[in-house]
Amino acid sequence: MEVLRDRCPWDARQTQLSLLTYLVEETGEVVDAVEAGTDDDQVEELGDLLLQVVFHARIAEQQGRFDIHDVAGGIVDKLRRRHPHVFADAAVPDDMDRTWEARKAAEKGRTSSLEGIAESLSSVARAVKVVARARKHEVPVGLPDEPIGAEEVGDQILALVARAHAHGIDADQETRRAVRRLESRVRTAELGGEDVDGCAAEGRDA
Repeated sequence: MEVLRDRCPWDARQTQLSLLTYLVEETGEVVDAVEAGTDDDQVEELGDLLLQVVFHARIAEQQGRFDIHDVAGGIVDKLRRRHPHVFADAAVPDDMDRTWEARKAAEKGRTSSLEGIAESLSSVARAVKVVARARKHEVPVGLPDEPIGAEEVGDQILALVARAHAHGIDADQETRRAVRRLESRVRTAELGGEDVDGCAAEGRDA
């Protein structure tokens, strides 16, 4: 990558912003390879994704900001901090997910369980993250939990999309709106207020 940035006109003119579309595309191709590809496909697509990491780091290095060693070192340090039961003498936590979230919140000084969820996620992916965070932090917003099978989930989502389309409704847009309403309920509950369903909410530290 160092050579390419010096000698290839296309690589030389790229910026972190101009590379974002490729980062998203390569991530999608990794998903495709894992779900439906061969081992060779996974090797290729993971390599393409790794290239994006190296490319971003090289651009930052040329600007005097950080380099690939900072990136790799940072994730090593984070994993050591988040796994004291592996790299130190701490006991193995009973609830691994909640403990991970609690350590992350403490490190980053977060005051809400919703902080740190990427705004660029798709509507469904963001919905999954918001629901998961609310459950892990035990925010009392009355989330439904009736049993459902994995295949039924996909079928029902697809059916809702089809019904929405038949009546001129943008399912993606309405999902984003519903997620924003849920986020508002979560934040209200975290502050010790009442959610929109009138349920008393206890304040909890994120």
